[in-house]
Amino acid sequence: MTVSDVDWFSPEAATFGDRLAGAREAAGLTQKELAAKLGVKPVVITGWEDDIKEPRANRLQIVAGILGVSLSWLLTGEGDGPEAPGEDGPVAADLLDLLAEIRGLRAQITQSGEKLGQLEKRLRTAIKEQL
Repeated sequence: MTVSDVDWFSPEAATFGDRLAGAREAAGLTQKELAAKLGVKPVVITGWEDDIKEPRANRLQIVAGILGVSLSWLLTGEGDGPEAPGEDGPVAADLLDLLAEIRGLRAQITQSGEKLGQLEKRLRTAIKEQL
């Protein structure tokens, strides 16, 4: 299987943060350099790339322009974006399996975090009702 057989930046294979990091790296920028161009702190870029936070709409267009990708690609993986990593070389199937497993685990963690937040809210409500 080659990299071209896999759509590295599709919604099924990558998150917004993955695409942002890939485009930033393809543009040859560090998180600190991108942050400086946007007028934000590097921790903001880290949050975006880790899918903890999302940029506001006005920042999205600026990010896309700085990185030379389309806004559509940045959000969905469809449109003009950078080349996938190692576009010309083969990728071992076990590495692709590992990548899929990591992304699946990330989705489970996100879902568990959301569930934990819901349970915490229910607990707080129950405690308030008892007081």
